[in-house]
Amino acid sequence: MRSAIKTLLAATIATTACIAFALPASAAEPYGTWVRPSTGTQVQFYACGGKLCAKVVSVKDEARKKEVGTVIMKGAAKTGDSTWEGDLLDAESGKVYSGVVTLESASALNLKGCVMAMLCKGETWSRVK
Repeated sequence: MRSAIKTLLAATIATTACIAFALPASAAEPYGTWVRPSTGTQVQFYACGGKLCAKVVSVKDEARKKEVGTVIMKGAAKTGDSTWEGDLLDAESGKVYSGVVTLESASALNLKGCVMAMLCKGETWSRVK
């Protein structure tokens, strides 16, 4: 009896392991609202036509209230497991940069803007709960 239970338990564990490895891993996604620590601006990242888009949904500084609703990234293409690249609008200056979004973890997203692919500036944002 004890031998049969051990055999059944071993078979159950083996089957569970096979199923777990056969299922595709769920990739982390950047969708949701994120806050920029330097300004307190909140940006919603969302899917648009199979790509990544982002728009300003809240600002801390009342002088920047006109930026709410501004799309700052549209059509960013996925270039890696946790990276997307596309044009990035600086809502304050109106300038467009080459943008790179990197999902560092479930609660950390790095958004970087580059000029001529050499001069880059980025900041790690936190997910809004």
